[in-house]
Amino acid sequence: MLTLSYRKELKNLIPYKPGKPIEDVKREYGLDKVIKLASNENPLGCSEKVKEAITHALNDLSIYPDGNATLLKESISKKYNIPVDEILPTSGSDEMIDLIAKTFIEKDDEAIMADITFPRYAATTNMMGGVPVIVPLKNYTHDLTAILKAITPKTKIIWICNPNNPTGTICSEEEVIDFLNKVPQNVVVAYDIAYGEYVERKDYPRNSIDFIKKYPNVMVMKTFSKAYGLAGLRVAYTIANKEIIENINKVRGPFNVNSLAQIAAAAALKDEEFLKKTYEVNIEGKKYLYQQFDDMKLSYPPSEANHIYVNIERGANETFIELQKRGIIIRPMGGTWIRVSIGTMEENRLFIKNLKDILNK
Repeated sequence: MLTLSYRKELKNLIPYKPGKPIEDVKREYGLDKVIKLASNENPLGCSEKVKEAITHALNDLSIYPDGNATLLKESISKKYNIPVDEILPTSGSDEMIDLIAKTFIEKDDEAIMADITFPRYAATTNMMGGVPVIVPLKNYTHDLTAILKAITPKTKIIWICNPNNPTGTICSEEEVIDFLNKVPQNVVVAYDIAYGEYVERKDYPRNSIDFIKKYPNVMVMKTFSKAYGLAGLRVAYTIANKEIIENINKVRGPFNVNSLAQIAAAAALKDEEFLKKTYEVNIEGKKYLYQQFDDMKLSYPPSEANHIYVNIERGANETFIELQKRGIIIRPMGGTWIRVSIGTMEENRLFIKNLKDILNK
């Protein structure tokens, strides 16, 4: 029997449960075909330019990655016209969230976040011995006024996911700017726009990278996992004040983004046509699912992401299992709410057909 002593912060931490892998579901239920609408992945895959770039790099796998991610940072710098030293690539947004917490949060420091949002914000705060301060959503959206009221002298970080995961809702540019004007400069605002490429609404702050010029306490987090279809390679990046980047680099691992991820991400940035098609397919699928949910009289907040948060008025976990038996993986969110990723039209139709069958039983 082990007699090891673990950090007390681990006691109440629960390992993250990713969307169930397709192969696991196939084996468990003896299925030949399974579709996954659980993890907000791009149903189109990734750009052909990415595949070509990766193929050309396969002979260099014995070489350590560029620890500075020079090519990728230069590609991002050129695309957004920002200095290279304000860019920090990471192994997905999850690593960046952890690095931010390691850089800023000390024991008993507070980090403010919504009650329904990306769970890693709370987990990484707890991991560092910090205190998650939970602010309920208002109309399924970040309540920025309530978040401002929750700031105390102990507040170190505010996590804002815009569009929010899992609800898909957004705060407008006017709302975000008004909020940032009122946040104390000694509080970090980690502004996560992982789903920003999917937004349709015109009042969304599309030039949010410019926030760091006026607000040096703001960090803008972007990812290649969603619209760019590189979830399997784990690559994201954050844009922030040079001083913030320098300090985060002190806790970053030396080769945190692998070679293929760096090359793939740089190639993905160049394929605007693929990004455009991704956006159009998402809108088509979203309109179809809206129509079907409306016909079924199911409620949902309008989504600006590539997923929909919907109340199926039936046990979410029970429905999750029933759909899995039919070869469809979605994400149960507790109670009667599920989150379904928007897939191809074939996948969307198959999901709706089976959901109707289950709900009509």
